[in-house]
Amino acid sequence: MNKVFQKQPLPEPLPRVFREVVNWRDLHFYQKAEVLYQMTVFFCRRFLFLGDRTIDQMTQAARSGKQNIAEGTEAGKSSTETELKLLNVARASLVELRIDYQDYLQSHHLSQWCFGNERLQKLHKYGLSHNALSDYEPHFSKWTAEEFCNVGITLCFQVDTMMNRYMAYREKLFVTEGGIRERMYTARTGYRSATKQQVLALEQELAEVRKQLAQAQDTIAQLKQELENR
Repeated sequence: MNKVFQKQPLPEPLPRVFREVVNWRDLHFYQKAEVLYQMTVFFCRRFLFLGDRTIDQMTQAARSGKQNIAEGTEAGKSSTETELKLLNVARASLVELRIDYQDYLQSHHLSQWCFGNERLQKLHKYGLSHNALSDYEPHFSKWTAEEFCNVGITLCFQVDTMMNRYMAYREKLFVTEGGIRERMYTARTGYRSATKQQVLALEQELAEVRKQLAQAQDTIAQLKQELENR
């Protein structure tokens, strides 16, 4: 087959402007944040008096934790900066929640389980492999206030550790890939480069076609001359 009419290779895919984002529902630290919110609502109903301002503070801190994880992750599609800001708001809210649980233990003369405590070790191990609300909710009506608070404190610590790791990963991704403006520029320049290459390829094909056409015309003229001379 004539090389002029050979199929041209497909162009390489252009860089993406919007990032692919993870489903925040699948993030283990979001699942744990959802547990913290639901257990905090339950805790406040069981152990705090109606009208206590701490109820609003704790439930709002727990809600802010899970909501800002979801919103921040979605924002990461276009803006890593916004994503990191919102994730840090979520992290800070859960730090506030952890302190509320610690304050409750202290003000009610209950024990915060320390390193080396057998119950804390079992709780920590359980938390590492259990993230869903269904893993914890059946215990809400059975836990004492001390158990409730220590579970909440442990989960807050675990979420904080997981979020810090995730945020460090997203920060590294931002450094290597840039923000949306850099990706838009890369995509635009990539499109222009690909278009220019296609135009050059077509111009080369056209020049080759013209060359072959001229050769064909010369051949036809020679054949006609030979016929006339016979």
